[in-house]
Amino acid sequence: MTTVNEPDAEANAEQRPDDEPGSGVVVAFGRQLKLLRGRAGLDRTEFGKRVGYAAQSVASFEQGRRIPQPRFIDRADDVLDAGGVLKALKEEVARAQYPAFFRDAARLEAKALELFLYAVSAVPGLLQTEEYTRALLAMRRPLLDEDTIEQRVTARLARQEILNRWPAPLMSFVVEEAVLRRPFGGNDVLRAVLDRILHTGRKRNVEIQVMPTDREDNAGVDGPFTLITCKGGDQVAYLEVQGRSILLTDRNEVRAVAARYGIIRSQALTPRESLGFVEKLLGEL
Repeated sequence: MTTVNEPDAEANAEQRPDDEPGSGVVVAFGRQLKLLRGRAGLDRTEFGKRVGYAAQSVASFEQGRRIPQPRFIDRADDVLDAGGVLKALKEEVARAQYPAFFRDAARLEAKALELFLYAVSAVPGLLQTEEYTRALLAMRRPLLDEDTIEQRVTARLARQEILNRWPAPLMSFVVEEAVLRRPFGGNDVLRAVLDRILHTGRKRNVEIQVMPTDREDNAGVDGPFTLITCKGGDQVAYLEVQGRSILLTDRNEVRAVAARYGIIRSQALTPRESLGFVEKLLGEL
């Protein structure tokens, strides 16, 4: 089975999270929050004080203009004595943080036993710093509005919790050399993200490899992809380009992508050589 998602979210700079397909849950959450707050007899200012958020933020959540974080949802449910009504929506609200085309992959990634990723244009999201992510999103055309940028920065950083999860998933990244030389956001931003790559690459469950530009053989000519091994051993492949995505679940198709990844890894620098290469790049900045 091959699933294709063709979102409209990236096509219009004016679109907000509540405009995206499947994010009606954000509006529904906001209405429920407002109803419960009214039932408790709290205005936005007083309620905001109790949950640790400004009244303006509470208004944005209630109007579905911003996506609340899990800690807000937990606190709001407790303060309003909602009996778990708001907490029950937490997982669906969290999924709405992501562009529509990435939501299925995000759900699988969060529970993955193994993640193998080949990157050709930018540092993978799981290895990015906040400043690098913000620089990438600010360069999008058509332009994204500021609220959407902040929402997606927060969501991308939240994904990185997988790096601290236990049991730790096995993770492998092969990154093209050119990616590590592109100063998106400036040299200071590049320096910080290279330092993060070094730090992450030293984790026991993570291997990071660099594909040198001068390699005469590179099986990755068809572009970037991610392989996700799920609980039970099933594997899927995620492909993304120009705001569109394909989630491959057919075993033969996934097997072909997995074989390609194995060849790419064999052609790249070893993990130890790669960390040395990143250190060299840092020294040049």
